[in-house]
This record gives sequence, C-alpha cells and structure tokens, in this order.
Amino acid sequence: NDANIDGIMVDRPLPKQFDENKIINSIISTKDVDGYTSLNLGNLVSNQSCLPSCTPGGALRLLEYYDIDLSGKDALVIGRSVNVGKPLSLMLLNKNATVTISHSKTVDLKEKCKTADIIFLALGRANFLKKEDITDNTIIVDIGINFDENGKMCGDASKECYEIAASYTPVPGGVGVMTNVVLMENLLKAAKWNTK
Repeated sequence: NDANIDGIMVDRPLPKQFDENKIINSIISTKDVDGYTSLNLGNLVSNQSCLPSCTPGGALRLLEYYDIDLSGKDALVIGRSVNVGKPLSLMLLNKNATVTISHSKTVDLKEKCKTADIIFLALGRANFLKKEDITDNTIIVDIGINFDENGKMCGDASKECYEIAASYTPVPGGVGVMTNVVLMENLLKAAKWNTK
C-alpha cells in the first residue's frame, strides 16, 4: 500500500517453503508489473484492461512490429505454464487467432506443428522443433531459454529451422529483449494508475 512504490515483482522461483500464489496475490493488481496476480490474469480472460504478462506481451509485440496480423491465423502454443503458455493463449484469442494449446503430453504434437501458421515455443526443451516439423510458411516465435550440450544458450527451435521458416525469433536476442520492454511499459502504466 506504500504510495511511493509503483511496481512490485517477485523474483521466482521462490524457495519451496514459500507459497508462491499467496505471495503473488498479496500484491495489489495495479502494482503487479509481471502480470501474474489472479486479478490481472482474470482481466486478461475477459479482455479487460490489465498489466499483461511480460513474456507473452513481448512475443506479441514482435509480431506487431513486423505487421503480422494474427486474426484468423492458426496459432500453436507449445507450453501451458501460468507465466507464458496460458496468458499467451488468451492474448492470442483476444487478437482473433485460432489457438491450439499443446504441451509435453500432447499426442501427435509434431503433426500439429506442420499445420500451424505460427508456432509459439515455450516448452523449455532445447532444440525440440526440427526443420522436418515445419513448412516454409511457418512463423516461429521461440520463447524457450535453454543451454545446449556445449553450454551455449539456445531456444526450443533448432537453428536448422531458420533456413526453412518464413520468419523466426532467435534465441538469444528475440523475445527476451521484448520481455524487458513490456516490463518497463507495465511499470509506466502502473505508475500512472497509482497516481490517480
């Protein structure tokens, strides 16, 4: 409730003895710059004004910058975390995309990849997506951050996909950069809301 504080974020993961949901939901939603409180996520469900989750917001910001219209597109989201996959799916629905949410237990996941217009990777599995899983019309938005066997940072899409995909976001240097931009935008929005 401190009027001098405009934004609060919880550095996660927390140690196991802490209840992460309880701590996050103790933040006033207008100061939740990560967009993780139940109120912000609920507002996202109903397409109301909120502080959006930063990483999904960053992914969509890249598509907006390159004038990629999501309306009517078949979007495949691979990952169902409350941090990325679920809020991203809601944001895509709010942009009129047709959304399929998939995860590590999805049957025939590789076949679903071949029919998607845009694949959002948030699985957390290094080099999961291979060139044979996509077409030359596929847009890849790689949100995964992993390290390969040589200790180099890589995404969920193997670099061989870059040769085939219509367009892609690299790891590093893609969505992660935009995540920080959305975080700063959320802080600015929170500051304006909290000074009213």
